[in-house]
Amino acid sequence: MVKVKINYEGELRCQLVHDLSGKTFKTDAPVDNNGKGESFSPTDLCASALGSCIATIIGMQMEALGLDLTGMRIEVQKEMSADLPRRIAKLTTEVWLPIALNDDQMWQVEIAAKNCPVHHSLNKEIEKPIVFHWK
Repeated sequence: MVKVKINYEGELRCQLVHDLSGKTFKTDAPVDNNGKGESFSPTDLCASALGSCIATIIGMQMEALGLDLTGMRIEVQKEMSADLPRRIAKLTTEVWLPIALNDDQMWQVEIAAKNCPVHHSLNKEIEKPIVFHWK
């Protein structure tokens, strides 16, 4: 079990502390929601969690096959809903692989990406397309 501690600092900003490592960072509300947009917003962290989870699970799968995916790049575009309540409507993930893979390996990458814990944990109403750019 992991614990994250959050301290509200005022002005729509929070400091987060990862209990195990002691690492910290700050969040800020986005400009379009009364914040200054000077750091990740909470919903940005959701998009970041999805992308880094996909990278980690793909990396684990390919390392088990003896493949090094150092240099893999992932971008996640977050789209908020136009109606209320305010929420994430779509997270489009693009994955660029740094090496050429055969058909079986590509299939394993696609399965791994869709089976990351964050992908499974997100609300079913959130669209979560994943686009792969193969070498």
